[in-house]
Amino acid sequence: MNKPTVVSGIRPTGFLHLGNYFGAVQNFIKMQNDFSCYFFIADIHSLTTHPTPGNLQAGVRQVLAEYLACGIDPEKATIFIQSDVPEVSELYAFLNMNAYLGELERTTSFKDKARQQPDNVNAGLLTYPVLMAADIIIHKADFVPVGKDQEQNLEMARKFAKRFNRMYKTEVFPIPRPFTAGGGDMIKIPGLDGSGKMGKSEGNAINLVEDPKSIRKKVMRAVTDSGPTEMNQKKPEAIQNLFTLMDIVSTPDTVAHFDELYNKCEIRYGDLKKQLAEDIIAYTTPIRERILEIHGDDAYLAKVAKTGAEKARESAIKTLQEVKEVIGFKKLF
Repeated sequence: MNKPTVVSGIRPTGFLHLGNYFGAVQNFIKMQNDFSCYFFIADIHSLTTHPTPGNLQAGVRQVLAEYLACGIDPEKATIFIQSDVPEVSELYAFLNMNAYLGELERTTSFKDKARQQPDNVNAGLLTYPVLMAADIIIHKADFVPVGKDQEQNLEMARKFAKRFNRMYKTEVFPIPRPFTAGGGDMIKIPGLDGSGKMGKSEGNAINLVEDPKSIRKKVMRAVTDSGPTEMNQKKPEAIQNLFTLMDIVSTPDTVAHFDELYNKCEIRYGDLKKQLAEDIIAYTTPIRERILEIHGDDAYLAKVAKTGAEKARESAIKTLQEVKEVIGFKKLF
């Protein structure tokens, strides 16, 4: 029996951080054992923000090295660069013919991006959900791991797959479903700014490749308050965030020690932050060293990218041929 197929991508526009690692990446590591996984680096998607060639290439290389260092196994999963699979762009063109201006303009991601970059409201932003749909359905995905910010785009992918099947009276595409490993029990890593989740755009993240000096500086600047005034009082969000981070990277004895100090109104946040910083450094150092090692191995990175592209294209070519035959693109001569 064939394994269900999972497809997911990440834009090469920043570094993986602790939030990514305990969220998406840990899910991917679990998935690669039980699903047929396609994990891609979405370099075409990133063009909506007009990166320079140097930034684009550096971002792709960095994300690829980080994926591999975190434990994504190219022997188990197909890891590839989006632009290495030209069939995706061709399917994107076909799907655009059946995507309508009104529905694309109403998507939350388009409206948000248009507000964020009013001088660069390009067609790629408008048709972002169509390209995302092509990425997913070209491999006939059964499941797509998505966060809250991408739920609407996945729903658009489902809509385009259903529309194609309906228009051409076919069942070429399965209808992809959202998926969260562990039934929604994914660890949510808080940021250092006192609220919300850790994210690169929020500026509250600790990157996996962050050096110890930078980690110490960021943690020591984390938001706190003036301290508890009553025994065993409830921790405010900013303080609970620090304890949540400590739960992940520190020993249970360390967490219990600072929790007791807080409950007795004897805690010194400076001491807590120093301990947390050192524990984060101890946790991330092996990952950081592995990232740097892989990042410097041109031959290995090239081999992974080439093998991944070949495997992804094998899947994509088969699907695209089905699509073209259904549409009516057949060789006459």
